[in-house]
Amino acid sequence: MNQSIRAHSSMVMTDSSPTIAPAVSLLRTSPSFRHHCDRGNHLHSRVPAVKKEMVLVSLVRDYIGRMLQDIPGMKVLVLDSQTVAGCALLLELPVSIVSVAYSQSELLKKEVFLVELVDSMSKETMAHLKAVYFLRPTTENIQKLRRQLVKPRFGEYHLFFSNILKITQIQVLADSDEQEIVHQVQDNNVYRLLVFFTLCFKYLILACGNIIYFDLQEFFADFCAIDPYHFTFNMPMNHIYMLPTVVDPPTFQSFCDRAVDGIAGVFLALKRRPVIRYQRTSDIAKRIAQESAKLMYEQETSLFDFRRTEFSPLLLVIDRRDDPVTPLLNQWTYQAMVHELIGIEDNKVDLTNVGKVANEQQEVVLSSEQDSFFKANMYENFGDLGMNIKTMVDEFQQIAKSNQNIQTIEDMSKFVNNYPEYRKMQGNVSKHVTLVTEMSRIVQERKLMIVSQTEQELACNSGQAAAFETVTNLLNNEDISDIDRLRLVMLYALRYEKESPVQLMQLFNKLASHSAKYKPGLVQFLLKQAGVDKRIGDLYGNRDLLSIARNMARGIKGVENVYTQHQPLLFQTMENIIKGRLKDVDYPFIGNHFQQGRPQDVVIFIVGGTTYEEARAVALHNASNPGTRFILGGSVVLNSKRFLRDLEEAQTISRTSHAV
Repeated sequence: MNQSIRAHSSMVMTDSSPTIAPAVSLLRTSPSFRHHCDRGNHLHSRVPAVKKEMVLVSLVRDYIGRMLQDIPGMKVLVLDSQTVAGCALLLELPVSIVSVAYSQSELLKKEVFLVELVDSMSKETMAHLKAVYFLRPTTENIQKLRRQLVKPRFGEYHLFFSNILKITQIQVLADSDEQEIVHQVQDNNVYRLLVFFTLCFKYLILACGNIIYFDLQEFFADFCAIDPYHFTFNMPMNHIYMLPTVVDPPTFQSFCDRAVDGIAGVFLALKRRPVIRYQRTSDIAKRIAQESAKLMYEQETSLFDFRRTEFSPLLLVIDRRDDPVTPLLNQWTYQAMVHELIGIEDNKVDLTNVGKVANEQQEVVLSSEQDSFFKANMYENFGDLGMNIKTMVDEFQQIAKSNQNIQTIEDMSKFVNNYPEYRKMQGNVSKHVTLVTEMSRIVQERKLMIVSQTEQELACNSGQAAAFETVTNLLNNEDISDIDRLRLVMLYALRYEKESPVQLMQLFNKLASHSAKYKPGLVQFLLKQAGVDKRIGDLYGNRDLLSIARNMARGIKGVENVYTQHQPLLFQTMENIIKGRLKDVDYPFIGNHFQQGRPQDVVIFIVGGTTYEEARAVALHNASNPGTRFILGGSVVLNSKRFLRDLEEAQTISRTSHAV
């Protein structure tokens, strides 16, 4: 017994151990980083705690809970590739709507003993299980379900859909249920009930001793809720938003349809019908806004006929290209930094390519729902994070030492009772130490502290001559990676596109000579997509006297941390909405539905994707400004690699298409 206990206790990490030393050493002793961060060391005490209400995540949890608790007995949960992502974090499944809402242990409590994908090829009959399907109502999913109903494997079928089910789709399912094993088909539209009964009247009889029931209810969860105020649709082909419609009309329409479906799902879950505005300069934002309005105010008007509030909520559809700077920057707050340097997908981080990592740490979960340390530190800067991890390690070591001192039966009993929590804490400590250690290794290897300081200067401060000299020196530095060279040239080009065309060409030439992978053509394509002539927002705060005065005051006051001084354009957009300064000419309303007074709920949807830096701005705003609640969503969640990949894919298509 004691040997076993000591074996587990010996796994405790110390400040001097190899796993944590590099991270703590960099964060604690790096003169440059500490110099710039010391004045922000008490950031955590100044940032208001994020509201406890888990707006989006709780909605998904509630739907899934209701779905499962009303069906007694042993169950199999059948999902598709998107609902599984939403369920896998709420479920801790190795495989997005459900995954960010439920854990496996919670599923077991609801008698769910098996989870499958709808495209599973298994033919094993399990008549003792009741099948609970939770799917997006896509044509592909309906066809898969139709084939499975023709040759049923399970004893009962209870069908739930994450969004609006079309009458034609209901008829396909009804005609497929030849053996009358469907007990529930639930979408989200009560007025379809009579139509559905008419289609399926032949099944509403005693058949094989069973009565077939059809019960339509609301289960809107057609989005992946990453955080309380942040959702994504994880849309493939994200680059399509950069191309004209004529290049690939079917893919373009599919992209818009998915966005409209998801936006509808969000507002149905919130039980609101919004007034809708869009960015005037973006054709795709306009199209998504118009089609959303058509769905909510014409096609499904009764479905969206909720109790009216004093102030209508607002849906604002904007284009990623209005702020191309934010996804190009290195990040220095925990959640955003992990995504930038390692990558987060559906709140999971893949560590298989990281050095010596234990098998159970190959994939780790970063969820504010399940991890109290992450919840408290997800918006902290890297310097403060290192100190907080050191504190967590010290606390764990004290617990580990107490576990080594086992003298009596009572001590043994106490240890055994506390062991699961101890192992959980050990895994959590190991997870965060591994992440910070790997990030600090990347920071050192890619010289990101000097790179990032230059990025922030390009994004936040004027001074073309000094910027040109600094970027030139970094391009000549052999230690700087190709992707960092490219991002520096892009940030310079976006800032000084009109001001210094000669120097910009010099940087293009240097990039071409130093980078084997990235060429100036990609920078030029970015300017074509998101240059100054294309943007509508005041990206650099230099378009009007108010913005210029605000920037001057900020410069005089100074910044607490040069690595996190950048504010995304979204921050200014939120301020303009609250103060009623969002110009109608730049962000027109759809139809005759206008905003009266300050909205209490605002959903901002970014076509092309959100960033975790923007999600942080939304969360901190909601924590300190209770009058208006913002929710941020997008087609994907970006980091610089994903943004550049979308740009490259769009550029490749544009080269081969005569329509561009």
